[in-house]
Amino acid sequence: MPTEMTPRERWLAVLNRQPFDRFPLDYRATPEVTRDLIAYLGADGWPEVRDRLHIDPVLGVGGRYVGPEFGPMTDPFGIGYEMMDYGTGVYREAVSFPLAEYNSVEEIERNYHWPEHDWWTYDHIAAQLEGHEEWVIQGGHYEEFATYKWLRGVEQGYADHVEHPEIVHYVMGKLADIAYARSERIFDAAGGRVIWTWVADDFGTQEALVMSPAMIREFHYPHIKRLCKLAHDYGVFAFHHSDGAVSANVPQMIEAGVDVLDPVQWRCKGMEREGLKREFGDRISFHGAMDNQQTVPFGTVEDVRQEVRDNFGILGEGGGYILGPCHNIQPITPMENIVAIYETGYEEGWQ
Repeated sequence: MPTEMTPRERWLAVLNRQPFDRFPLDYRATPEVTRDLIAYLGADGWPEVRDRLHIDPVLGVGGRYVGPEFGPMTDPFGIGYEMMDYGTGVYREAVSFPLAEYNSVEEIERNYHWPEHDWWTYDHIAAQLEGHEEWVIQGGHYEEFATYKWLRGVEQGYADHVEHPEIVHYVMGKLADIAYARSERIFDAAGGRVIWTWVADDFGTQEALVMSPAMIREFHYPHIKRLCKLAHDYGVFAFHHSDGAVSANVPQMIEAGVDVLDPVQWRCKGMEREGLKREFGDRISFHGAMDNQQTVPFGTVEDVRQEVRDNFGILGEGGGYILGPCHNIQPITPMENIVAIYETGYEEGWQ
């Protein structure tokens, strides 16, 4: 067994399929969950919880917005938001869609001002990284189909692929250019410290893809491939977040350059862990797989502990797996189940 590694060394070893000390443990939760977990453990704050549960610290770095002010609930794209309380968590949801009224590329070009690259600055990143030499550093983000739907409206965003393909090509190209420039500047400012970046978009429901693989390839694949190449040029791993039943899309995401599939919602149709590992495990790693829909919120502590073991035994066989929840842990989740994820992950993840 290797000597105990730093979090950075551990993640790099797993992602590079090299010997590692134990499986990495990642954490994602709503703010309410983190607040309640701190109270449940009687901790002074999140750093104490993180250390007690042996969670690998991840620091996200990004640009600081210095452009025109759009209001507290409006982003630089002009998308307006409201906070929605669903009873199980509070989320920011888009409620106004600045490109919804336009029916042609020409109309958009005449009436809409795209965010400019110098609306963000990156000179603070070097200072942000100080003292975190052993941490896992994440930087850069591409999830532009989500932004597209918020610009056009969700239903129209899907319909555009059939009704207005020229708008999809135009707007996605603009969004990809912005994401590319921002990610490149983050990688430069971080000076080789970034380990991984998000190259994401949700293409799945519980049962199937939201559109055909051919449609994904026409409208979205080129941009994902471009961002993956940028990441690889800087020695950064590309994590592809795509909820739901997305197994039919995995082959072309691997072809595009994706290194890691997240979040592995293995209860969705066609997402069985054994099949994913068998079909793709020699070409892609996995991140997540702790089931947020059934096991973690509604199972017993032993159910949770067994799922950790199963994930290690299936997805972790031969390496290439980072343990974490399938999405943000929700406020309905028992605190003892959250603790069980990380206690079991630490106890049984050593190699």
